[in-house]
Amino acid sequence: MRANAINQRLLRGQTPSYERLQARFAEAPGSQLGQPKAVHCGWGRLLLGHTYPDPATLASDLLNEQAGERDIALYVAAPHQVLAQAPQQLFLDPSDTLRLWFTDYRQARRGFRGYRVRRAQNEADWQAINTLYQLRGMLPIEPEKLTPRHLGGPVYWLAEDEDSGAVIGSVMGLNHHKAYQDPDHGSSLWCLAVDPHCSRPGVGEVLVRHLIEHFMSRGLSHLDLSVLHDNDQAKGLYAKLGFRELQTFSIKRKNGINEALFIGPGPHTPMNPYARIIVDEALRRGIDVQVDDAEAGLFTLNHGGRRIRCRESLSDLTSAVSMTLCQDKRLTHRALAQAGLLLPAQRLAGSAEENAAFLAEHGSVVVKPVDGEQGQGVAVDLRTSLDMQDAIERASTFDSRVLLESFHQGDDLRILVIGFAVVAAAIRRPAEVMGDGQHSIGELIDAQSRRRQAATEGESRIPKDAETLRTLHAAGVDYSSVLPAGQRLAVRKTANLHTGGSLEDVTDILHPVLADAAVKAARALDIPVVGLDLLVPAADQPEYVFIEANERAGLANHQPQPTAERFIDLLFPLSRVD
Repeated sequence: MRANAINQRLLRGQTPSYERLQARFAEAPGSQLGQPKAVHCGWGRLLLGHTYPDPATLASDLLNEQAGERDIALYVAAPHQVLAQAPQQLFLDPSDTLRLWFTDYRQARRGFRGYRVRRAQNEADWQAINTLYQLRGMLPIEPEKLTPRHLGGPVYWLAEDEDSGAVIGSVMGLNHHKAYQDPDHGSSLWCLAVDPHCSRPGVGEVLVRHLIEHFMSRGLSHLDLSVLHDNDQAKGLYAKLGFRELQTFSIKRKNGINEALFIGPGPHTPMNPYARIIVDEALRRGIDVQVDDAEAGLFTLNHGGRRIRCRESLSDLTSAVSMTLCQDKRLTHRALAQAGLLLPAQRLAGSAEENAAFLAEHGSVVVKPVDGEQGQGVAVDLRTSLDMQDAIERASTFDSRVLLESFHQGDDLRILVIGFAVVAAAIRRPAEVMGDGQHSIGELIDAQSRRRQAATEGESRIPKDAETLRTLHAAGVDYSSVLPAGQRLAVRKTANLHTGGSLEDVTDILHPVLADAAVKAARALDIPVVGLDLLVPAADQPEYVFIEANERAGLANHQPQPTAERFIDLLFPLSRVD
């Protein structure tokens, strides 16, 4: 039977035995059966299952996986026969394989502007792609390990923003005919990733279409890909492009990288990402987890006779006094001032005359509730008494006590301190949209909100509230306005992630003065885990003004920094993995 006939049988769900499948591939012209083929992709190898003569040889090659890498055996028609060779070390990957026959492909009806797609060419490109992959929890590429292209190695493509030059997406493609003389002239797609903070529409779709059309121009017949069975967002895109399920399987080796795929979700209900990152790290170390209230992020950890209850990163180690010092922004201000740290001027909102006098003294003010979180009730850079009074009324819905603070220009810097050591630092930027000359600002906000919600498991969105409208009016636009293509517009003044803001990791360039000030602030509050917010001209400069302290900092916001690891180190020092 010819190879393309075999593939038609696979698409119909008719899976022959391992031996019969190999025999049929052996009959296909140009087959390299008996010459096992493995292609190194920089993060691990792709083992082409149907080029292996028997299950034992394929299993043996999988067991030769190098430390820190992830090998994938694909096109495994009879996975039970391979797993039987090493059932304690190998597992069946819970992913679906999809195929697009190029005869089914239809080109896009509309174009996407603002970025270009090109091949990765130099060290700077690899570094940018790896930064993107780390944001997405993917393994970085070691380009020196790649199988050379003339020997059938892969090609990496990237999407580059035309305005900033930033890499906003990447994908890998493999030409199967070059890789192992595939008689079916196929190809495959791997490692599709888009920057979760990207405001350009359609980047993932454009990368996939680019790969399809590239391989079509090379005379190939189809494109395969592997996608987790529950990744509905990705599957929606692939279905739109015409992909169909292929009845074949993938096998991987059990290791720390693949742990989440073979240990299962655990005995608890879904949790928000701020609790999940801690629970996953605890489970990885063999710490018992009891979920007390999944919706609230409450769980209890037990290990070695030690029991600690947590609400996300707030644990029993934080005292009630320290928690109060953070929650009441007046007390935070006093504690940090007594420690000699730099702070804005502050007072409780009072009479209209007192508030107006404070505004006149400082020119611009910030309004916030005394006890509030996630940016609720906060208004920034208020310059008129009317705007200030409106903001005070909105803030009072969250706490009857409302604070006025002097406004200071600068970047919003979050420093995470765990165990009185700086673990991560990030600049937080306000939510923004980018015009396309077609859609209104309101439509762009809705689209950006959907992307942010998808990237943060529903934790981040841009509210269309009075503060957003005030920001738009200050820029001379409203929800119905249409921005020119390529024009960026900040739609919020505050940089809180829960209101659609984004993060830029600056841990490696954080100025020592800022790091020392953050540790000093944590000690002044006597709190073991805290997220400290500062306004700075730049992360690598020493000037700062403290804004507030957060006793329940979101550890998931600082990936790829080892925030969950350091948190569990603090709670259970004997579980530490060096």
